[in-house]
Amino acid sequence: MSSEKFNKVILDAIEGGLSSLGDSPKNAIFYHLETSFHLKKEDIPLNLSEFQQALERVFGPGAPYLEKLIIRHLCERLGIDFEEPKHIDLAVYVDDAKRRITLE
Repeated sequence: MSSEKFNKVILDAIEGGLSSLGDSPKNAIFYHLETSFHLKKEDIPLNLSEFQQALERVFGPGAPYLEKLIIRHLCERLGIDFEEPKHIDLAVYVDDAKRRITLE
C-alpha cells in the first residue's frame, strides 16, 4: 500500500472515530484543530503526535476513548485484528498497523 493511500486510510479512520460523536461535533473538532492548533484535517496523518496532543488538550481524560475508536476504525479499514493497547498511543499504534499490513 502506498504512503498516500495509507494516509487516506488513516484520515478515514479518524473521521470514522470522530463521527461516533455525530457529524456536527466531528466538524467542530476539525474546525477547532485547524483554528486553535493550526492542524489542517488533510495534514493529520503526517502529524499524528500533534493530533494526539490536541485531542488530549481538548478532551482531557476522554481522549483515549476517542483514540481507541479511531484505532478500531483503522483496523477495520485495513482488515487487521484489533488488539486492545495497554497504553494508547495513536502514533505508535498506526506505525504498528503499517508494519502489520506490510508483513502480511
